[in-house]
Order: sequence, then structure tokens, then C-alpha cells
Amino acid sequence: MNDSSNENSELVSRIDAELSHVWMVRTFLKHSEEAEEDDELLEVHRILYDYMLALGPPFREGDYEKYLKQAKKKLKKLIAAKDLFLEIQPEISSHTNFQMAAQSLEISVEKIDRLLQA
Repeated sequence: MNDSSNENSELVSRIDAELSHVWMVRTFLKHSEEAEEDDELLEVHRILYDYMLALGPPFREGDYEKYLKQAKKKLKKLIAAKDLFLEIQPEISSHTNFQMAAQSLEISVEKIDRLLQA
């Protein structure tokens, strides 16, 4: 494996670790009663799922260049979903679970963005 492949492998691993947090937020939102009643919240968890779904095949195939290309291509949508959730979360619920989900999503998406920009 050359240095570029090693760097890409490490970068993909770091992004994937952050996506585990995004996945948990997505799962929490999907199964919340509030998601059944709020179209914007439903859209947030769909975008989170779509982002991760697009990265699954290249991750499983070990195609790190394709993974990173897809991650960058869809990053704007991921950031938009994070921004939308941060905007609507206080209106949806002030419960600690929603506050922590918003914080977790914000931190993870910002880390993914920094990793992809580096």
C-alpha cells in the first residue's frame, strides 16, 4: 500500500468514526414520535441516512478514493441537514435527548467537514 492509500485509509476511518455518531442521531430522530409529526425532522433523518448510504459500498469495497469523492460531493447536504436540525430542534423539543442529539450532530458534522477539507 502506498502512502496515499494509507493516508486515505486513515482519513476514511476517522470519518467513519464520526459517522457512527451521525448514525445514532439519525436513529434517535427516526424513532422519535416527533418525526412522525414534523416533515422537516423527517427530512433531516432522511438526508443523514442518504449520506451514509452513499458511502457504504465504497467503504465495504475498500475504495477510499471513491468514498472520499462521495463524502465531499454530498457534504453540503449533510451540513444543510445539520443546520436545519439545529434551527428546528428548539421548536420540536427542549428535552435533553434532543439537545444532546443536536450537539452531537453539530460536533460530528463539523469534524467530518474539517477532515474532508484537510
